[in-house]
Amino acid sequence: MTRGSTAIVDGVAKANPQQAWNLTHTIDPTKVYPKFGPLPAVLEVRNQTGSWDVVGRTRQLLLSDGGSVVEHIIRADEPEVLAYRLSDFQKLFGKLVSGANAEWAFTPVAGGTRIRWSYTFHPLPRRGIIVGVIVRLFWGPYMKRVLPTIIAEVNRLA
Repeated sequence: MTRGSTAIVDGVAKANPQQAWNLTHTIDPTKVYPKFGPLPAVLEVRNQTGSWDVVGRTRQLLLSDGGSVVEHIIRADEPEVLAYRLSDFQKLFGKLVSGANAEWAFTPVAGGTRIRWSYTFHPLPRRGIIVGVIVRLFWGPYMKRVLPTIIAEVNRLA
């Protein structure tokens, strides 16, 4: 795999790791991933092959720019880690990346669980600088806006 551009955010939920694990992956992506700058919103989830917590499961996210992306779970170590690979990007990212990897990690801390979300985009040849700028200027800040919403939902449901 080529070297990628990575963004990492974390925050603390009041839920224990098992609750955080159970709730984070069941939140409807259309409720927590809005449009942000050039980044499209998630409008719909299609073709999900079962609960979103088992290695091998896939789903397609339809995006507000008319594109989509496919997610494939590649690691599910309950309640510590959920990782997935993203492929078949279209529109902007389809012209820039061969794929991406994302990971949610859940670590017990005093008063709850530290949730760490990381995303690495794998640029196509000669697109690394552009991808790096997008990750730094948009994707990282986007993740910083989205994670508190997810944590608030975990706290509400726990």
